[in-house]
Amino acid sequence: MSPSEREARLNHLTQVAEQPLHRALGLTDGEADRIRELLGRDPNHFELAVFSVLWSEHCGYKHSAPLLRRLPSSGERVLQGPGENAGVLDLGDGLAVAFKVESHNHPSAVEPFQGAATGVGGILRDIVAMGARPIALLDGLWFGAPGHDFDRAVAGIGHYGNCVGVPTVGGQTVWDEAYGGNCLVNAMCVGLLDAHRLQTAKAHGPGNVVVLFGATTGRDGIGGASVLASQELGEDDPDKRPSVQVGDPFTGKKLIEVSVELVESGLVESLQDCGAAGLASALSEMASDGAGIDVHLDRVPQRESGMDPWEIMISESQERMVAIVRPQMLDALHALCAKWELESAAIGEVTDGGVLRALYDGTVVGDIPARFLTDDCPRYEVEQRKPDTWVAPAPKARRQRADVAGVYEQYDQLVGSRTVRRPGLDAAVLRLRPSLRGLAVSLQGPRPGEADPFAAGVQAVLGAARNVACTGGEPIGLTDCLNFGNPEKAEIGYELARAIEGISQAAEALGVPVVSGNVSLYNETDGRPIPPTPVVGCVGLVQDVRLVPAGWQRGDVVLLATVPEESIAAEVSLIRFLRKAAPLLTLCHDVGSGGIEAALAESTRWSGREADVQLPAEPEAGAAILACAPETVARLGSKGFVQIGEVR
Repeated sequence: MSPSEREARLNHLTQVAEQPLHRALGLTDGEADRIRELLGRDPNHFELAVFSVLWSEHCGYKHSAPLLRRLPSSGERVLQGPGENAGVLDLGDGLAVAFKVESHNHPSAVEPFQGAATGVGGILRDIVAMGARPIALLDGLWFGAPGHDFDRAVAGIGHYGNCVGVPTVGGQTVWDEAYGGNCLVNAMCVGLLDAHRLQTAKAHGPGNVVVLFGATTGRDGIGGASVLASQELGEDDPDKRPSVQVGDPFTGKKLIEVSVELVESGLVESLQDCGAAGLASALSEMASDGAGIDVHLDRVPQRESGMDPWEIMISESQERMVAIVRPQMLDALHALCAKWELESAAIGEVTDGGVLRALYDGTVVGDIPARFLTDDCPRYEVEQRKPDTWVAPAPKARRQRADVAGVYEQYDQLVGSRTVRRPGLDAAVLRLRPSLRGLAVSLQGPRPGEADPFAAGVQAVLGAARNVACTGGEPIGLTDCLNFGNPEKAEIGYELARAIEGISQAAEALGVPVVSGNVSLYNETDGRPIPPTPVVGCVGLVQDVRLVPAGWQRGDVVLLATVPEESIAAEVSLIRFLRKAAPLLTLCHDVGSGGIEAALAESTRWSGREADVQLPAEPEAGAAILACAPETVARLGSKGFVQIGEVR
């Protein structure tokens, strides 16, 4: 470190030390006043630390919660909508699917391998907390260019998913200069559960025991929710490395097995992931419906000596879960954890009165009504101002076409023996054994360089649904990850609101609910925001996996299906046509942002056979490449497609 760098570093630390504690923790002066008003007294340092992480944007959704109410979230299949760790839909036959997409952008920008790896670990635990067994992962990667950071993020995803034994079956990769200073790493997980064993995170039953099981607790990840995920990035990024969690996928695998067995054997009353903000978040959310919790922090198994109570409370050490257990089931839980060589400890008990009380060596170190941390989190109506001019879309010259095959070949795609369609063409398909039904799953963002936030939201929904429809799947549920810049800027507030409106209108037109999701804000580096990047995951139901199009054959005709006009209604009609037509086709492939020529090249590579095609004009809206035997064309109807070639 040069003398000038050392001096700048010391000046920065001096400025942090000189500001009031609440500001150093990321709280505003108004929020500090609000805390004193709620408590009727000054908070102590422990309580202030807890408020700072729970009232961070990452945990509290201060700027986005009012806008998110616009999203449609109800439907006849919905067993659990927004508000829990993941959304859950009824698949029939006593089976349900839990799914969610979540971001790990800032940690991945600071330390790509661990940031991406722990993003996978976190989304796995969200699914496990619903009582589901994870069966598939998808990843969305937006980077400035291929290179070291991108390669390390891919390696982190592959390392965690491959070690934990869950296949990575799809996603999206985009290289664009706009993400050069602030990459996006979005992870989606899908899991299956008995529809009658849906698990919730809410604590109940005074006298029940609070148990922490999994990895031991250390100082890694402290401040991840507030210091790292709820602020813009800048020149001090290396200083934030201690806020990035460190993952251990082998412990994660054991955690999955123990959690699933605990639910299936009826040993737990509720289950909660211990992720962002650590025990502070997990326990406050568990106590948010009126039950209270007393937690004895000195009983938490630790891997570092000398940890202060506030460090134990807000540590984001990975691979930990919290369970509420009836006293008579406690020994059985400990025995199960011991069988899998996992630490487990009774660290507290459920009380009545709704208070989260933390103790250390018998002394109360924090006493906060849980609703103050959750329900009473500040809510800000974001200022909205449409930019005078849209930022020009990125020229194709600066957007390199991602080598998708080079990414997903690093992932185990088949572990679990459910994968019917591997990644590489639209949605992946997983079999719902022992039936012939399947789940089609996709993850999609807007066209690279899209500046109109409403259009970006619409494109993400329709693109994800089109991918599912191309397998013959009926879209039944959506999850979204909203990646935007600083919401305190009126232009970003406008982008966020308009993107949510676009997602909502597209979802309503499809008749499909948005049942889970995540908001990632402050994606800016040195004041430069990323483009509006809403990412949407879609889950669809395939009635017979044997009819999923596998690849065009010699003598097939090649067709192009397009929408007659650029409108949401027309796009939805195309999606419904593709879903019904797919079982009759040998190939059905969405035309993505690369255009028709790229889609044909992907179809050729997938099928292992070339076609003679007369390239038509590029469609202005949704389109798909179809292939089928000549005698099948008449069964597709007479509208919405044209013949453009023949397979050799």
